[in-house]
Amino acid sequence: MGHAGRIHRAGWRVLLIVISGLVGLGAVRMNPLAATTTGPQFKIEVAAPPATSPQILLGIDVLAAGGFAELRGKKIGLLTHPAGVDRNGRSTIEILRRAPGVTLVALFGPEHGIRGDAAANVSVASSVDAATGLPVFSLFGGTRKPTKAMLRGIDAFVIDLQDIGSRSYTFTSAMRRALEGCFENDVEVIVLDRPNPLGGIKVAGPLLDVAWSRQNYVGAFRVPYVHGLTIGELARMTKGAPSPDFPEAIRQRGKLTVIPMRGWDRTMRWPETGLKWVPTSGLLPDWDAVQGYPMVGLATFWDPPRMDIGFRHGLGPNFPYRGLSFKGVALDTLERELRGLDVAGVRFRRVQTVDRQGRPMAGMYVDIVDYDAWQPTELNVHLMKLACRLSGSNPFTAAPGRSFDLFLRHLGSAAFLAALARDGANLDAPAWVRKWQEEAAIYRQQSRKYWLY
Repeated sequence: MGHAGRIHRAGWRVLLIVISGLVGLGAVRMNPLAATTTGPQFKIEVAAPPATSPQILLGIDVLAAGGFAELRGKKIGLLTHPAGVDRNGRSTIEILRRAPGVTLVALFGPEHGIRGDAAANVSVASSVDAATGLPVFSLFGGTRKPTKAMLRGIDAFVIDLQDIGSRSYTFTSAMRRALEGCFENDVEVIVLDRPNPLGGIKVAGPLLDVAWSRQNYVGAFRVPYVHGLTIGELARMTKGAPSPDFPEAIRQRGKLTVIPMRGWDRTMRWPETGLKWVPTSGLLPDWDAVQGYPMVGLATFWDPPRMDIGFRHGLGPNFPYRGLSFKGVALDTLERELRGLDVAGVRFRRVQTVDRQGRPMAGMYVDIVDYDAWQPTELNVHLMKLACRLSGSNPFTAAPGRSFDLFLRHLGSAAFLAALARDGANLDAPAWVRKWQEEAAIYRQQSRKYWLY
């Protein structure tokens, strides 16, 4: 399972980046790989198009290649979003509308809605889809799982959602809640599998505490923060693993079919699939952001007015989850502090961009420079420790008006939060990273029973 071989086969190239002096803010550089500061030379892995695209068939492609046999003669409900497309970019909605012998009768939408036009964490109302005339039942509104009334007249419930490989992302929760509602109402579920864009090898970060796994929509699975499973494999886990909030009798009687991909294997990251990335939400427009999400998302968590760590991701509208700033801290200071961190596989550099008003600005950008050494969640730990020093006071200690509940639903580990509150800038960051690596090794063995690839 060596990753170097996969990089070679996929046509990856290694660029030598020479860091030069910052020449001023007038020339705006939008390319996150542009070199703009003085520093040592280092190597950055950059995805290049594969010489020949791998013949990966997504779950929807495999379903179509089989003549839609699993759906023929049935009335279908479909839970999907704009990233639910086949390998050629055609919408699963349109494919199933035109599939021979298949009757698509209703659409179901997750967070951001069926067309992806709703803001994050904003309740979405049920409606009628203007493009198809089909009813759209929101699963991010008054209910998070399909009700008996919503499922009336539906023979099979199809799920085609693209996940990002990190635990605190609601599309896997939408899938899980849909399974619960369908199983409760004796409706068959068919999950069309898709790649984990981070691949199936890297597993990292804290496991979700049992206390935070109950009815947690940003953490429906007791898995490490980077879990290494596809959405189809997580569906198999939902069906196969006991859960405190999913009655055993209902789970056992539920009918689940996963349509696996063809041509995908666990060593593949998104660029190596040859597939076009369709944004899954506004702040995940590209592969760079998908990698950045588990790397800095926890350290830049912001829940005003209840919690503010101090770090912000993104520079103006650009570089979500790759650009970094810190509230009230000068860029020179932040650059010095970030460059002083000892985090395997990453480097920091200044970039020039524009703010939301189009004015030139500069900030720090995180590069992944050694993928094999990179631990996807490690930087979060060091940034949270650094925040305790930069803030002047520990942002993780209890105080009037502070609440860590939502943060813990994302983070998953009350023990780690307690250590942050106790030790602050003296936190033993490497010890926590080692602890999570040890837990990840056990998890990988236990989760193999759900693997499809």
